[in-house]
Amino acid sequence: MNARITIDPAVCHGKPTIRGSRLLVTTILELLADGASWPELLEEYPALEPDDIRACLSYAVQLSQFKSLPLAA
Repeated sequence: MNARITIDPAVCHGKPTIRGSRLLVTTILELLADGASWPELLEEYPALEPDDIRACLSYAVQLSQFKSLPLAA
């Protein structure tokens, strides 16, 4: 796993977060999926860095290699 993504049972119920924060990886991925741009994310979350966004995307890619989800028709 990327060093920028952490999983700690004491933080956000063990959900993946951006290191040193309570910002969920899923929050970043959902915002990107909804059309948010990188500059918008970086402005909305000043502690967020471009490499954090890359790490979230990389994490999603890694997860997709382990489990496939049925897509609605």
